[in-house]
Amino acid sequence: MHILGLSCDCGQLQGRALNVGARTGTRLVCYCDDCQAFARELGRADVLDSFGGTEIYQLSPAQLQFSQGQEHLRCLKLSEKGLLRWYAGCCNTPIGNTVSASMPLVGLIHSVFQEGQDKEALLGPVQGYVHGKFATAKPPAEKNSKGTPWRLLLRIVSRLLADKLSGRGKPHPLFDVAGKPVSEPRVLVK
Repeated sequence: MHILGLSCDCGQLQGRALNVGARTGTRLVCYCDDCQAFARELGRADVLDSFGGTEIYQLSPAQLQFSQGQEHLRCLKLSEKGLLRWYAGCCNTPIGNTVSASMPLVGLIHSVFQEGQDKEALLGPVQGYVHGKFATAKPPAEKNSKGTPWRLLLRIVSRLLADKLSGRGKPHPLFDVAGKPVSEPRVLVK
């Protein structure tokens, strides 16, 4: 079992992701304009790669634990119906994305991974590149996916179903027992 240490930039929010690896999660890079807008809203364009991509590791909520600083968890939505995008309010470190408490998936953003960890050894290689049409510069051919590749989508959906049926979606550290976010979402007005 591999453990990925998590920390915001200032260290006030700490946690870990349990049982991580290529078989228990999906490592991808998303170039969508919403991920880019989230980074810009937080003043954290430094988390984007040279093509505007955000590296994400998708895992089950039951794999995610916070050990300190949960009071710093904040979330925002880019629109009324958008994803919940989580960050550490103490230093604006992007943490991850969720859809809802009933959707057993958290997309952890690489900026919350503690420094000095070997991502390749812990998480395996990047398994896909999505939404390349939104890249800020033309990515190399192997990174230029216009949508979500079918193989990657099938992997994500099958993991979601397995986690939902097995109960691995609970407990969810970003939602209370009633299914409400632990921090009231701030909705950005366009």
